[in-house]
Amino acid sequence: MNRIIAFSRRNFKEILRDPLSYILCLGFPLIMLVIMTLVNESIPAEAGMVIFRIDYLSGGIAVFGLTFIMLFTSLSVAKDRAGAFLVRLYATPMHSGDFIMGYIAPVMVIALAQVLITFAASILISFITGIGLSAAGLGAAALALVPTAVMMIGFGLLFGSLFGEKSAPGLCSIVISLASFLGGVWFDPDGTGGVLLKICKALPFYHSVHAARLAAVLNFDGFVRHFAVTAVWAAAITLTAVLAFKAKMKAETC
Repeated sequence: MNRIIAFSRRNFKEILRDPLSYILCLGFPLIMLVIMTLVNESIPAEAGMVIFRIDYLSGGIAVFGLTFIMLFTSLSVAKDRAGAFLVRLYATPMHSGDFIMGYIAPVMVIALAQVLITFAASILISFITGIGLSAAGLGAAALALVPTAVMMIGFGLLFGSLFGEKSAPGLCSIVISLASFLGGVWFDPDGTGGVLLKICKALPFYHSVHAARLAAVLNFDGFVRHFAVTAVWAAAITLTAVLAFKAKMKAETC
C-alpha cells in the first residue's frame, strides 16, 4: 500500500505541474458550460429545445470534461515509458498492480474534483437562469459518472501502454471528439434517428451522457440501462488496459 501511495503522489504532482491540466480539465469544460448556457438563452422558447438548458447541459459537460482525464492518463504512462522511468521501477519490489493503481488513483481524484467543480458552477448558473437544479440530483449524477471516469482512465491507460507520447494524445483526441459528438453533448441524437442514432447507441458515450442527465433531474426511467451499459464498457476497457500494461511490462523487462 505504501508503494501505491508514494507512486500515486508522484503522478499526482506530475499532472499538477502541467498548466494544461488546469486549462483542459477545469477551465475548458467551465467555458463550454457558460457558452452553451448563453446559446440556450438565445434560443426561442417556442423551439422547445432543452439540450443546452442547465439541467440537461450539466451532465453532458461533466462527461465532456472527463474525456480530458483520459488524455492526461495516457500522457503520464507514455512519458514514463519513453523516459525509461518505468523500466527502472521494474527493478524495485513494485508489482504491476502497484503501477496500475498508482496511475489510476490520482486521476480519479482529479476526475472527482472536476465533476464537483462543474456541478458547483451548474448550480450557480441555475440560480442565475432561474432553472431548478437540485443538489440531490447532481449528487446522483456524480455517482452515475463513476463508470464513465473509470472508462476514460482505462482508455488513457490503454493508449499510454500501447503507444508513444506522440501517438497516444492523437488517439485520445479521436475519442474526445467521438464522446462529445456521438455522446450527444452538443446535439440530440434521439431527434435524428436512423443510422446515426444506432451508431450512438452502439458506443458507450451516448449512455454515459444520458445516465448523467437522467440522474441530474432525478428521472430514473431508463437510467439503469444506460448506467449498466457504461459500466460494462468501463469494465471491458479497464481489463483490456490492465492486460496491455502487464504485457508491455513483461516485454520491457525481458
